[in-house]
Amino acid sequence: MSNRNQSINVGILIHDSTSLFELACATELFLLPRPEYKHWYQGKVINHKGTHAVATANIHLKVSHVDDLTEFDMLVVPAWPVLRKPIDKALSTALLSHVDAGKRLVSFCSGAFLLGRLGLLNNKQATTHWRYFEEFASEFDSCEAVDNVLYCYDGSLGTSAGSAAALDLGLEIIRQDYGVDAARQVAKRLVIPPHRKGGQAQYVDQTSVRRRTEFDSTLDWAINNLGKPISVSVLAKRACMSRRTFDRRFKSQMGVSPKHWLIEQRLDLAQRTLERFNTPAEMLAEVSGFENAASLRHHFKRRLGVTPRQFRDNFLSVNPNKDTHPNPKP
Repeated sequence: MSNRNQSINVGILIHDSTSLFELACATELFLLPRPEYKHWYQGKVINHKGTHAVATANIHLKVSHVDDLTEFDMLVVPAWPVLRKPIDKALSTALLSHVDAGKRLVSFCSGAFLLGRLGLLNNKQATTHWRYFEEFASEFDSCEAVDNVLYCYDGSLGTSAGSAAALDLGLEIIRQDYGVDAARQVAKRLVIPPHRKGGQAQYVDQTSVRRRTEFDSTLDWAINNLGKPISVSVLAKRACMSRRTFDRRFKSQMGVSPKHWLIEQRLDLAQRTLERFNTPAEMLAEVSGFENAASLRHHFKRRLGVTPRQFRDNFLSVNPNKDTHPNPKP
């Protein structure tokens, strides 16, 4: 049950072209009635320009027009334009007054750009969706921009990575406000893991984009044979090059060493396998081409911030009927 004796008033601040997914996350987390708790979040979706807003896909929304933010204990910004545009002076003043009063301001996904442009992230850790991260880090060089995490939250200011990471930050806020049991119940209704640590990596597909190089046929062969004991020397031989020439030209064209590239492909395969199958560590190591389970755990945790078992448990919690036998092909 709730450990609070009063409700928390939440304002979800939107703008034209706001993201429907992040808006839905915010409303589900903080505005959905939960009669099982005597005191819970209450509030409304607000806009500082008027009662009408147009979201993505040209969906028209009717919301509350609010000039004064003093009624809210916490403000949530589901998203904000990444392109630099002047912030309405009245809104800027109201938001800064809100923070100066010791109240919370939380952003999801690109909403971190609003916090950054208000100067609120100076000398603080913050994150955003991996797609915008380079631009975010470049624009806000006084912020300690943290990539490859789900969220950053210090109890006052919060930023999350893209899309579903908004739910992780929201659950962390609920956990701190109302306790572990409340967060678990909300997660259960959402059918998601009750807790993914903020420091856990964003699960980004590292191989989703690959430019064409002279190594394409060699790389395609490697990706289709990751379960075999492939070495860099084997790759060089298939590319009809000496090991030294292969290393040099590969690094020049791919930006990483052949060994690093091979490890990343094996990690991708291990990750995709765990998303689909309840695979024991030794079998997973064999399928993805690692020497043993210890080597797999080392590299997996280095890149994703969690062990294969922790990653698997997250997916098992929402897909408990997975088979234990993986498909060895990526």
